[in-house]
Amino acid sequence: MFRGVTQLSLDAKGRLAIPAKYRSELLSSCEGRLIITLDPSKCLLVYPQSAWEPIENSLSSLSGFNPKIRKLQRLLIGNANDVEMDNAGRVLVAPSLRKVAGLTKEVVLVGQGEKFELWDEVQWNEQIEEPFDFQGDDIPPELNGFSL
Repeated sequence: MFRGVTQLSLDAKGRLAIPAKYRSELLSSCEGRLIITLDPSKCLLVYPQSAWEPIENSLSSLSGFNPKIRKLQRLLIGNANDVEMDNAGRVLVAPSLRKVAGLTKEVVLVGQGEKFELWDEVQWNEQIEEPFDFQGDDIPPELNGFSL
């Protein structure tokens, strides 16, 4: 289970050092093999390969005749990159993914349970500073009855 926000830096080659607290879990669960892909929010999603495969299979099985589904398939599956942690626990983030997500040197890795989100630090700070306010009909029905 991946939790928390970690500030990191991409090196000059675009490599990201996975925090040590997650490395052993990633090595045991997927042998350090990860999938990095785009998210509609313009961040990157980082999945252990074993967690990504059921998602990819589900998306692939949906009809490509629906333009919205096809767009999502192109975004997530079409941009999925297989990466493997090196001996230093680093992964290479593809230049094309870095460009679309607007990643600069300073990034933020955000644990989201079975995956991570990878944000440019400035974009992350802007995103979390936006007010979180549901008004009336804005509350998703899935949150009815949800309590912290």
